Amino acid sequence: MREVIWRGRGGQGAFTASRLLGAAYSSIPANYALAFPSFGPERRGAPMRAFTKLSKAKIGDRSTPAQGDFVVYLDDTLFGEGYEAELKPAGQVLLNSTKAVDDARVRTIDADGISRKVLGRAIPNTALLAALTQMIPGFTRDSLQRAIREYMPTRLHDKNLSVVDEVLRLMDGARGEAPADAGLKGGGL
Repeated sequence: MREVIWRGRGGQGAFTASRLLGAAYSSIPANYALAFPSFGPERRGAPMRAFTKLSKAKIGDRSTPAQGDFVVYLDDTLFGEGYEAELKPAGQVLLNSTKAVDDARVRTIDADGISRKVLGRAIPNTALLAALTQMIPGFTRDSLQRAIREYMPTRLHDKNLSVVDEVLRLMDGARGEAPADAGLKGGGL
């Protein structure tokens, strides 16, 4: 089982991202997923966590994971010393930030910048999901696009699908010679 911990602030779309990842992953036959949030004070801007469990077998364990195979930070102000405590030994961090981090386990992407460019405002969840398609086996661009069409309101489809395309275009560019506006730093993204 792979476990993903989402760390964000209320209104950034962490729980939506958690659910979309679960829906996309489980849309592929013989894949199972479970997604759920953990809120402190329920208000916009308050720190919150969400979780996604992904497996090739039915998921019976509904407990909150203490450590993740992937920890995704929607807000870089929540990333700091001690972040390793939430990572499994071979775990990876995906961080929404314009700053590079000198740690091979941490990949950064300017998800706010990409979403501002495409959506007109900083909502990083879809950009981070697109990046995860390159990190999580069994989670694909096609399954993410299908989940966006199925679970997001119709009026949000085109722009969110454009965010996915933009992130994957930038990631493809980063593998070769990154374009000047790629907004991708550290750890290979």
